[in-house]
Amino acid sequence: MLDESLLEILACPQCKGELEYKKEDDKLICHNCRLIFRIEDDIPIMLIEEAEKF
Repeated sequence: MLDESLLEILACPQCKGELEYKKEDDKLICHNCRLIFRIEDDIPIMLIEEAEKF
């Protein structure tokens, strides 16, 4: 689970928009870019080329 203070400063690396944290899936979602960023060992993988599209 990600720390709340980290969630407040994280932004989408593509559009700089807000991210939604899905605790149950342990993923960050950018609704503007329609990208899903995975989290591994409590570390968000914020590389655009590693993101999933939805």
